[in-house]
Amino acid sequence: MAVDTLPARTAPRPQAAPAGPTPRWRNKETIAAWLFILPSLIGFLIFTAGPVLAAGVISLLNWNLFSSPTFAGLKNFARLGPDPTFWSALGNTAYFTLVSVPLTILVSLGLALLLNQGLSRIAVFRSLLLLPYATITVAVAFVWIWLYIPHGGLANTVLGWFGINGPAWLISDFWAMPALIAMSVWKSFGFGMVVFLAGLQAIPQQLYEAARVDGSSAWQSFRNVTLPMLSPALFFVIVTSIIGSFQVFDQALIMTNGGPGSRTTTLVMYIYRTGFENYDQGYAAAQSLVLFGFIVVITAAQFVLQRRLVHYDN
Repeated sequence: MAVDTLPARTAPRPQAAPAGPTPRWRNKETIAAWLFILPSLIGFLIFTAGPVLAAGVISLLNWNLFSSPTFAGLKNFARLGPDPTFWSALGNTAYFTLVSVPLTILVSLGLALLLNQGLSRIAVFRSLLLLPYATITVAVAFVWIWLYIPHGGLANTVLGWFGINGPAWLISDFWAMPALIAMSVWKSFGFGMVVFLAGLQAIPQQLYEAARVDGSSAWQSFRNVTLPMLSPALFFVIVTSIIGSFQVFDQALIMTNGGPGSRTTTLVMYIYRTGFENYDQGYAAAQSLVLFGFIVVITAAQFVLQRRLVHYDN
């Protein structure tokens, strides 16, 4: 009697466990991002973070560049208190910042508003207005020295047309710093102008149309539409302008050499003289760390305020 035999069943192969998520550091986008960031990161570590750490070490030393350094502890920082030149330089820098930054922002924003109105050949105007910012400060400083010549300079010549006897700008106790501020505003307004112009062109026109329908005037549209929508660009320009103004150096060195007296001696100029004219590296490093601290505190305060004052379009 024949017996039907059933084919033997093969045991099912065990399925491989599902692979877990790819580690984030192995993600192609993450790797690509790090490759793009790496050059800037290396530059930051070598040229920014490294010097700051080195300044922290040098500030604890007595060192004149020519002899072996000796440990001084916090003595270099203690010297800052009774140093009148340091406080005078800090006051001059604060004066420069408080006047130049608002003027630069007003000029930049005003020109950006004009360019945004559709001026003919806007690219030409934009290039010409950006030219001062693209020119090196040394060249601009020498040009402005000629403008400020007391007899025959363009500034006093123009004032003479209106019957005004112009001052000796760069050797006047009162006018030397305003002369530097005027030059610095002219030199730097182009950067803010480009940033503001980009921000203005990104504002949706529907918002202005809705404001006109509601009966808003030009000033009301500017206050209620333009300024809130432009606040991120405004915040960026204010932060970068304040940081730059606290580091003002080359125009003061070339145009006035810190004079008359110490009227235009800025903090960075005083640090330079302490470190490379008096060869007191430890004290110069202590001054630079104090300047760094001022900039960090002011910038941090601005970032705290921007949470309430800056509006992002979501």
